[in-house]
Amino acid sequence: MPDTGYIQTHAYQSNAQLPLQNVTVTVSSPDGTVIALRLTDRSGRIDPIPIPVPDRSESLTPDTPEIPFTTVNLTARLKDYEQIFITGLQVFADVTTDQNLMLIPLSELPSSRSQSESFDTPPQNL
Repeated sequence: MPDTGYIQTHAYQSNAQLPLQNVTVTVSSPDGTVIALRLTDRSGRIDPIPIPVPDRSESLTPDTPEIPFTTVNLTARLKDYEQIFITGLQVFADVTTDQNLMLIPLSELPSSRSQSESFDTPPQNL
């Protein structure tokens, strides 16, 4: 029987971590199916999103054939800010995965820079 893990985000701008409200956070499966869509509150956070994950016991046994986590993709969008795309975000049973999202205002980006930033999370070496 699958367990549950959680994803929570903190969206902000600059190293001062000024919170950003109304950032659209989308969590999807690797095949693109949307799992959840949330807007950040005035503190730049969302309520934790529950994600079905493999049973916790899978992470306690070495050399198990099953990976002990679920991978999802996350997108963060806010008008006039750089978009963030994260692939391979790992979610474990009974754990809240906190994902910081530092969005850069488009006005601060050089014209030659992309208006989106992508991050790929390689799998854990378990």
